[in-house]
Amino acid sequence: MPFLSDTLARVKPSPTIAVTTKAAQLKAAGKDVIGLGAGEPDFDTPQNIKDAAKRAIDAGRTKYTAVDGIPELKAAICAKFLRENGLTYTPAQVTVGTGGKQILYNALMATCNPGDEVIIPAPYWVSYPDMVLLAGGTPVPVVAGIETNFKLTPEQLEAAITPKTKWFIFNSPSNPTGAGYTRDELKALCEVLLRHPQVWIMSDDMYEHLVFGDFQFCTPAEVEPALYDRTLTCNGVSKSYAMTGWRIGYAAGPVALIKAMGTIQSQSTSNPCSVSQYAALEALTGPQEFLAENCKLFERRRDLVVSMLNEAKGVTCPNPEGAFYVYPDISGCIGKATAGGTVITNDEVFATALLEETGVAVVFGAAFGLSPNFRVSYATADETLREACARIQAFCAALT
Repeated sequence: MPFLSDTLARVKPSPTIAVTTKAAQLKAAGKDVIGLGAGEPDFDTPQNIKDAAKRAIDAGRTKYTAVDGIPELKAAICAKFLRENGLTYTPAQVTVGTGGKQILYNALMATCNPGDEVIIPAPYWVSYPDMVLLAGGTPVPVVAGIETNFKLTPEQLEAAITPKTKWFIFNSPSNPTGAGYTRDELKALCEVLLRHPQVWIMSDDMYEHLVFGDFQFCTPAEVEPALYDRTLTCNGVSKSYAMTGWRIGYAAGPVALIKAMGTIQSQSTSNPCSVSQYAALEALTGPQEFLAENCKLFERRRDLVVSMLNEAKGVTCPNPEGAFYVYPDISGCIGKATAGGTVITNDEVFATALLEETGVAVVFGAAFGLSPNFRVSYATADETLREACARIQAFCAALT
């Protein structure tokens, strides 16, 4: 009798974590490595948020809390949804989890049965398909390529829906591409979903505040109120507030779903960290001015990276609307050989050779469901990005 569960055979470790780990190991060994794999801001959590956590510790708020969040935080989340998204929720419709990932996982575990299908636009965040598999469902990737700026069309969504479809996972701005859907583009997708009442919408809005220029963020239940009763609107404090390690995510949706998610959480992690919840409370209710300042910083970095990568031979890099990623196409590099003699047969070989020959760590596109591409996280210092892109340019120029 095998010791490990059959479930484990259906999933794989996170490629983004693997790349970050390998880069860290090479750095520790004394190699000159620039890591562009980690999806987290390079600056510190704002001081007022850290101070709130310290106050919580000093006040003894270090005990168990309600399984799915303290009342004060739930109230702040309701206020955030109303203030920023025009969505009205009660605390009973809100759940707080240990990071955005747990929120999505809880929802899938609470709803997926064998044979249930979950539509996932590709390129996708690496964890979506594996979480569906862990929950017993069937991921249905639908490729949205560079020709549509990595955005799913209504026709593609319509064609992917079957009687077995339970969820449609929507992420805008996107990890890994940074692509953001306009209100009209999202409205067109919502019109398709209105025709299929068995399909629920899981909207991952984690990069809501990281949008550039005149792009306006919107979320499905806001754009189409008729979908409110079958939409789980998910968010968190990780990216916008530079709180990745604090592990607080949240969502709002129908009471029955929220209760079911709470049941899953009660038998897995129980409550999120109490101190982190008070920090998140300050994040949502405290000063928000720095969000716009950070956006300007990321927009400058985006422009730098897009410009330099488009100057690399064989590389095409679209200009994304948000998040802090770009997803260059390397079709022009496939079939060529590196200065070290490696033949570039796919994007994983490209990323491996790039790391070994130049010390630049990126994540290969196959991990996100679309090749030949790679993902760059530009959540790091300008001078570091400039040096990394110069190395990528030199690497591509040497291909023959």
